[in-house]
Amino acid sequence: MLKDILEQGQRTIDQALEKLLPAATQRPDSIHQAMRHSVFAGGKRLRPILCVEAARMIAGRLPEGVEELGSALEMLHTYSLIHDDLPALDNDDLRRGRPTCHKVFGEAIAILAGDALQTQAYEVLSRLRCSAESRVRLIEEIAHGTGTVEGMIGGQVVDLEAEHTKPNLALLEYIHRSKTAALIGASVASGGLYAGADDKAVGKLRSFGQSIGLAFQIVDDVLDVTQTSEQLGKTAGKDTAAEKATYPALFGVEESVRKAGTLVESALASLDGFGARAETLNALARFLVERKR
Repeated sequence: MLKDILEQGQRTIDQALEKLLPAATQRPDSIHQAMRHSVFAGGKRLRPILCVEAARMIAGRLPEGVEELGSALEMLHTYSLIHDDLPALDNDDLRRGRPTCHKVFGEAIAILAGDALQTQAYEVLSRLRCSAESRVRLIEEIAHGTGTVEGMIGGQVVDLEAEHTKPNLALLEYIHRSKTAALIGASVASGGLYAGADDKAVGKLRSFGQSIGLAFQIVDDVLDVTQTSEQLGKTAGKDTAAEKATYPALFGVEESVRKAGTLVESALASLDGFGARAETLNALARFLVERKR
């Protein structure tokens, strides 16, 4: 069942992205080609799928237009990947098994493509088919999750500053909760907001998303030291080479995997009150950790 949900989710989001992004031939075509190069590079669409399934859980059905919300989240995620790969940040040549945006289109266009995807995402969010109050609240949720205060950009900054240092657990958690877990938490919470969830339910969804987001990053760090570039679809061993602050560097692989499992159990507990309706989200949470196998 989960395999079908993931495959259908990918198709739905890809179809929406195809409609929402400017055509590759739209002037100026160079930047639109760059945006599409990175967006359609074969991502799993986990953030939008989590968003859509959170909305489905709250509404009891798939709310009309929720795929547009999921697509905006994928645009934001892809913008962050384009910028992360730049020489000034992680300096990577491979992403999702393809040459990174700046390797194909040059640094200037890659920077602008990331900027354009972020701008396009908020244009899409402003037109969502939900109440004006819900739109404002979910835009705030997503903006905070991508911002500088305990958000994605802030986490990236601290991650850069922590290179070649010996991090402690508090610093490591801050980096990963901000850099990765914040946007995943916002993705799940925004799906709930779109479907009309009350504050209590949104809080539970946010907690679920933040826990699985941190688990997701821990597993990513483990895979970086246990799999090849071909298996990962990106350059393996980059974290070790850059002396990045990672869980395996601090705790080792086995303990890191255990910590990820504990976080998933915490995430599942956040949704206890939803009963059987949370089955799909719970299955997705387990899937994030099982990627290590």
